[in-house]
Amino acid sequence: MIVAIFGLGYVGLPLALMFAKKYKVIGYDSNNTRISELQQYQDTSGEISPEVILEKSYTTTSGIGVNFTSNLLETVKASVYIVTVPTPVDSNNRPDLSLICKVSSTIGKQLKKGDTVIYESTVYPGATEEVCVPILERESGLNYNTDFFVGYSPERINPGDKNRPIENIVKVTSGSTPSCRDFVDKLYSSVLTANTHKAESIKIAEAAKVIENTQRDINIAFVNELSKICNLLEIDTHKVLDAAASKWNFLKFTPGLVGGHCIGVDPYYLAQKAQDHGYFPELIRASRKINESMSSYLASQCIKLMLKKNIELTKAKALILGISFKENCADLRNSKVLDTAKELEDYGLEVHLYDPYILPKQLAQKGNFTQITQLPSECYDLIILATPHKNLLHINLRKLGNKNHILFDVKGMYPHPVDGRF
Repeated sequence: MIVAIFGLGYVGLPLALMFAKKYKVIGYDSNNTRISELQQYQDTSGEISPEVILEKSYTTTSGIGVNFTSNLLETVKASVYIVTVPTPVDSNNRPDLSLICKVSSTIGKQLKKGDTVIYESTVYPGATEEVCVPILERESGLNYNTDFFVGYSPERINPGDKNRPIENIVKVTSGSTPSCRDFVDKLYSSVLTANTHKAESIKIAEAAKVIENTQRDINIAFVNELSKICNLLEIDTHKVLDAAASKWNFLKFTPGLVGGHCIGVDPYYLAQKAQDHGYFPELIRASRKINESMSSYLASQCIKLMLKKNIELTKAKALILGISFKENCADLRNSKVLDTAKELEDYGLEVHLYDPYILPKQLAQKGNFTQITQLPSECYDLIILATPHKNLLHINLRKLGNKNHILFDVKGMYPHPVDGRF
């Protein structure tokens, strides 16, 4: 059996390497630069080491391993196709399924009798069978659940988490028929260290994925709103949370900026599907609104603190440390730190960004920002520790500021006294 993985990003690459332990894998991506890097055993996201990629690369002697390619003809040999392309939202926060539709069309053109297509991309409940399957049928001329079969196993990747690799994470599996459901479950079980959870239907598996991240979005929105209230009451949010966490059943979440592809996107998929069926999801929408507001709120809080210290905004320089959407990874997807940088520039500040995980070419794709690679002393009027990477916490941030400066620690991780935090 040959497995073809379509899309070699944060989800597809570790998935391909995991399956390469027991199967011949064709890792396909339309990005020629990405393929060239992987063929040289380099993962620019920093998630996978060159040694691991080299170890799992295909060799004729073993007959297993992953072969990276941008040539679609290579994928025709597969009997299992796994789709891991991004499913973002558009400018109006509506689900954008254009990439998953395009890949479905591509796979449909080469689909053979007996083949199985498994989707991992996050979608709203029903999308796989309502959107993707008709494309597969149209392009292949084959009949669903007679000539070919479809599974859904939502991705569960945690970027930057070296202690929880993909094979150690429980995987939800599902299939379009009972036999397909068993096949998909056995396929993943054969390469996982962790267990699987076999969902009764594809729609249940799809719904499980979007509510995982919607739940986190709602919980974080609550503590973000709490942070705003505590600020008005002039009490420390983190000390309030510490006190509340002394109760055995309190769920401790911390306030912050909510970015990334999952938490900042998935709730829109569930909300849109609910609205299509005549229900307006007030809690989900309100939570999204609160979390989306935090970039502006951070900027405004910093400006207020600067004005209290009589710092002239139009002559001020700001430094933001940590710009990826979460700690200890090089993932800039939907990073709200960049929104804060733009807000501060609108106030007239000169803003510099520093993040040892982020390459200049990555940031250049997000807009016109000033990135620095060295930290000058006694230079800044405002310093924001936005994403507390572990290699930033040991820096004496006070030494980077002018005599009269503001230090704002977004997540309350800096070990020394600061002027503000959520």
